[in-house]
Amino acid sequence: MATIGLDKLFYAPITEDENGDETYGSPVMLAKAMTAELSVELNEATLYADDGAAEIVKEFKSGTLSLGVDDIGVTSAEALTGAKVDANGVLISAGENDAAPVAVGFRAKKSNGTYRYFWLYRVKFGIPGTNLATKGDSITFSTPTIEGTILRRNKVDGKNEHPWKAEVNEDDPAVKASTISGWYTTVYEPNYETEAA
Repeated sequence: MATIGLDKLFYAPITEDENGDETYGSPVMLAKAMTAELSVELNEATLYADDGAAEIVKEFKSGTLSLGVDDIGVTSAEALTGAKVDANGVLISAGENDAAPVAVGFRAKKSNGTYRYFWLYRVKFGIPGTNLATKGDSITFSTPTIEGTILRRNKVDGKNEHPWKAEVNEDDPAVKASTISGWYTTVYEPNYETEAA
């Protein structure tokens, strides 16, 4: 079903143990969302046998998330880009900044009034782009865009796989109400256990 809106843009800090497995901190509101563009890159391989394609494998390699937001803010800029705030409250970006990855969550309103929810498990952001323009005869808003690379997470799930995205439609009858109500409480963890009848 088509989507007609975008809101509730959150990020969650990641800490890694000695094996690189992620633990997610509490989700924090990033900014008011304007746009979110997600593109995916695949690793592809084709095995040829008997003069034709016998097997084709397509696996997730990485992705790109481009977010248009109303304002990033100092706290979010520190968390997403690795920039630092000095003693005077000024945000300082340095060539040596290397931000830690974060999880990113948001939701998109569907045309039937319900929502599709997302968590991207590991996103490493770069420096936000800035577009500025002088004021002319009409008002033009200038807003930041920040782009990140989406990676699979290191921590395996219950199927011994490395997820990169969680996505759910709240109007799916198989989805528990608690899954939707808790979406922004913590980063969603895959659950493959079946409940006893």
